Amino acid sequence: MSASPPRSLPSPRRSHSSRSQACSCRAKMPLVRVAVVGNLSLDLVDGAPPRVGGPPYYAARALAALGAPALVRAKSAEADRPRVLRPLEALGLRVEWRLGETTATYAFSYDDDQRAMEVRGEFPAQTLAALAEAGTRLSFDGQGLVRPARLGPLVLEPEPELSLLRHLSVLKLSEEEAVALVGDLDERSLSGLGVPEVVVTLGSRGCLLVTEHRLVEVPADPLEVDPTGAGDAFAAAYLEERSRGVEPRRAAERATQLVHDLLARSR
Repeated sequence: MSASPPRSLPSPRRSHSSRSQACSCRAKMPLVRVAVVGNLSLDLVDGAPPRVGGPPYYAARALAALGAPALVRAKSAEADRPRVLRPLEALGLRVEWRLGETTATYAFSYDDDQRAMEVRGEFPAQTLAALAEAGTRLSFDGQGLVRPARLGPLVLEPEPELSLLRHLSVLKLSEEEAVALVGDLDERSLSGLGVPEVVVTLGSRGCLLVTEHRLVEVPADPLEVDPTGAGDAFAAAYLEERSRGVEPRRAAERATQLVHDLLARSR
């Protein structure tokens, strides 16, 4: 995700088979502050029928709840387009769809806050560098640093090459991802990643925020609900608050409360 003033960037190459469509956007929408880019997915949660998922959808839910002017650019396979795109359009944000060869599919099951996941199936570092050079505030979800792209049960394997972190303003990690990446949840370990703001989501326990070599705990009120997408919603809400000039701790508190409210509505 990114938040920035409007700047010109080189357009990414598209294959001849790619198509784009502006879907369900607000009329005369104000200047976009936050953009979400990623793959829509089909989520299979505890054996239930497939449903739309992926960071673009869950982040868009948070931004819509905040009333934030936002752009969502996502892709999926043509065959899955009706199933995954319509719920995204229904949120009322500006949506641009791209054709993908496949749609990622994730199978989840939960034991309290512990998630087991199977993956079926990038954002290149050069793109992050170009965005950073344009003055964009970049928020990056760390799952790509520890989740290998292969079929089967999810096993976290830290990426040995972390040079892309130098382009980031915000790094969002789950508790498991943070431990896999740096071994601990203390200030020194997380600050050592070199990102100005590191947020570690702790499920129903809230989150940790590390900025300027200070660690802050932000608690949450526990809820017994399906938490799928909570981290994506948190990241979007946090970036939106920061893009409006809200200081990091307050932004984390507001994002935590928003996620709580979204989950409470889904019960």
